Amino acid sequence: MKPKKKQNIIFKDWANNIISEIKQAQTKTSLKINKDMLNLYWFIGKSIIKTQKQQAWGSKIIDDLSNEIKREFPGTTGFSVRNIKYMRTFAKAYPDFPIVQVPLAQNTWSSCL
Repeated sequence: MKPKKKQNIIFKDWANNIISEIKQAQTKTSLKINKDMLNLYWFIGKSIIKTQKQQAWGSKIIDDLSNEIKREFPGTTGFSVRNIKYMRTFAKAYPDFPIVQVPLAQNTWSSCL
């Protein structure tokens, strides 16, 4: 085998190893972000339920919260009135949330992604 070909094979294996590590880090980051977002959505929903009960506030609190979040984070999406209502429904359906691990990460095959 010519030295040049051997160097190319070694380089290709080395580069593939780095690419594999990048892909694994990207997958882990995506799973962590999803977990954190689920926790955030649950927190918002739970906070709405608690505040509505304590303060005897109606559903207008959701409209006001949506507007306040949009004002504070103008480029951010996902905090429409409809989505915040979903957050409240989510928290009501899962009062013992947060989930410790994202369901995909619990599957043994997810390490193959």
